Amino acid sequence: MKDSYDVIVVGAGPGGSIAAKTAALKGLDVLLIEKRQEIGDPVRCAEGVDKISLRHHIKPDHRWICADLKGSYIYSPDGTVVEMSAEMSGAEVGYVLERKLFDRALADESAMAGAEVMVKTRATGLIIEDDTVCGVKLMHMGEEYTVRSKIVIGADGIESKVGRWAGIDTSLKPKDMETCVQYLVSGANIDQGYCYFYLGNDVAPGGYVWLFPKGGNLANVGVGLLGSKSGKQRPIDYLNKFIKEKLPDASTIEMVYGGVPVQGPIERTIANGLMLIGDAARQSDPITGGGIINALDAGKIAGKVAADAIRKGDCSTETLQDYEEQWRETIGREISYSLAVKETFVKFTDEELNSLAYSLKDVNFDSMRLRDLLYALFKANKKLLWDLKGLFKDMVKNDFDFKNC
Repeated sequence: MKDSYDVIVVGAGPGGSIAAKTAALKGLDVLLIEKRQEIGDPVRCAEGVDKISLRHHIKPDHRWICADLKGSYIYSPDGTVVEMSAEMSGAEVGYVLERKLFDRALADESAMAGAEVMVKTRATGLIIEDDTVCGVKLMHMGEEYTVRSKIVIGADGIESKVGRWAGIDTSLKPKDMETCVQYLVSGANIDQGYCYFYLGNDVAPGGYVWLFPKGGNLANVGVGLLGSKSGKQRPIDYLNKFIKEKLPDASTIEMVYGGVPVQGPIERTIANGLMLIGDAARQSDPITGGGIINALDAGKIAGKVAADAIRKGDCSTETLQDYEEQWRETIGREISYSLAVKETFVKFTDEELNSLAYSLKDVNFDSMRLRDLLYALFKANKKLLWDLKGLFKDMVKNDFDFKNC
C-alpha cells in the first residue's frame, strides 16, 4: 500500500469492484479496500440477478452461477399463481448466483485491470481539507495508515460511514428499511428452473417471501418485512412459520440477516472529492430490495466520471455532478417508478392483492414488456391503482421500460 492514489474505493462488493476496475482501465492508480478478511462473505443477498444486465459488466461463468432460470411464480395470499418468464420477471430473476464466488470474480477482474486490492482493511475516517475529501484513514492488521487520493468512492453498504463522514445524510426511517432474514436450506424439493415469491400480510407484511433455487436440492428461502409493518413478530418468526408450512422436509444449513434500504435514493451522493454508489447511495430497488445490477451500473458510471475529473484536474462537486446526473437519469428514474408502486402496494389488503392477481389470469405474458404489463394491470384495476395513473401514463408517454426486462 502506497501513501497516495488517484482513487480509493471503500468496499469490495459488486459496485466497488466495478468502480475500481473501470477507473483502473482508464489508467488511474486505484486502491480497493475491503474491511472483511474474505471478499463476498458473509452473503446478505437473495443472489438473484437479471441475465441481460449482468452481461454488460462481466461474462457469465458457470463457477458462480447456481441456477439458470426460466421464470418465476408469484403467489397471492389466496394461492392464485401468476407465472412469468425470466424476461418479464424483473431484476431478481435470470441467474441465481453464488455470491461469494461472484464477488471474488469481480474483485479479481479489478485487480487484473491494475487496481490494488486489500482485504481486512477498514476505513476509520476521511481526510478532509478545505471542505474537500483528500483521502482515507485506514486500519490494516492493527496498523493505522493515512492514504491520500484525488477521489474517494464510497461503496460501503447500507451502514455507510463514508457518506456520513463527508456530511451526507444517509439516515433511514423504519418505513424506509426492510429487515430481512434468509436460510440456505437442503431438501427444498422445488423446480430448480423457477423463483417463487409469496405475498400477503400474513406471510410478509409490507414485503414478501422468496424462494430461489441454488442447484441440486438447495434453495435460498427468505423474508423481508417493512420496519413499520412488522409489529411484534420478528422476520425470523414469519420465515420459520413459512418453512414449517411449505417446506416441512427442509433442513437449514446457513442463515444470514440484514437490512435493505427501500426508501429511494438519498438527496445527494457527491461531495468535493467523493462519490457514493450502491446501497451507500440507497440505489436498491424499493419494491424488491435488489441492488446488484444498480450497484454495478453506478460503479461503472462513477469510475468513468472519476477518470474524467482527474484528467481535468477538478474533482469538485461541480465536476462530479456528472455522476449525479447520469445515474439519476437511468437508475434513479427506475427507482422513482418502483418507489411509487411500492408505496401504493404496501397499503393493499390481502383481498386487494388477490384481486390484482386474478385480473392477470388471461394476460399473455409472452407478448408484452413489463411496462405494458403494469399498464394492463392498471386498466383492469383502476380503482385500486388510481394513485399510479400519472406514473403509468408517463411510462407509456416516454416509451419507458425497466432495463431489466
